[in-house]
Amino acid sequence: MAEEAAVNNTEYILKHSKTIAVVGASSNPQRDSNRIFKYLLDVGYTVIPVNPGETEVHGQKAYPDLKAVPVTVDVVDIFRRPEAVPAIVDEAIAIGAKAVWMQLGIRHAAAARKARAAGLRVVQDRCIYVEHYKLTGGGF
Repeated sequence: MAEEAAVNNTEYILKHSKTIAVVGASSNPQRDSNRIFKYLLDVGYTVIPVNPGETEVHGQKAYPDLKAVPVTVDVVDIFRRPEAVPAIVDEAIAIGAKAVWMQLGIRHAAAARKARAAGLRVVQDRCIYVEHYKLTGGGF
């Protein structure tokens, strides 16, 4: 039952979101965050890089943190270590994001509970690329 709920949650997020902020986005083409960022752009999402060490990723202006992003964010996609997740979730709540997505290998139970309590949808330990590809076959 929990697996079915997670699948329904991922599907809802992917179908009803337009703008994704990628926290930890990198301009290094060897990084997963770079390749997945490009994929999300290619399939039609507005994708915003959030990383204080970057100025732009795939032609998109980078921002140092979520609070600096000048548009409404639907999904905060996290490519950071688990210990960084609570602060990112706090920012996601503060900016009014609708969902927090922790990439494959990233889980933080307390932060997930806090996000859900604030009304955000939460995905943990799943790759947004893999889930989107399974849902659409690679298209938008």
